[in-house]
Amino acid sequence: MGVLLEAVDFVIGALINIYFFIVLGACLISWVNADHYNPIVQALRNLTEPVFWRVRKYLPFVVIGGLDFAPVVVMIGLKAIQILISGLIRQLY
Repeated sequence: MGVLLEAVDFVIGALINIYFFIVLGACLISWVNADHYNPIVQALRNLTEPVFWRVRKYLPFVVIGGLDFAPVVVMIGLKAIQILISGLIRQLY
């Protein structure tokens, strides 16, 4: 049972890390003002904007003076969720 829980912990951690780097990529793309018709840019926006929109909706203070801190909030939230889930799974075995 312990090996199965370790595998679940690894997969969840890997998925969270992948999304973390997707968010980081979206941030970098927004700084360089890339072509909006590029399929990679569209994929990054489609994967991140729904989450950013919800963060901006429920935490309106993340946009300060034209700077959008929603990606930072999402990245911190992802790491917090990863630590929480990992801790809970490790307590089970």
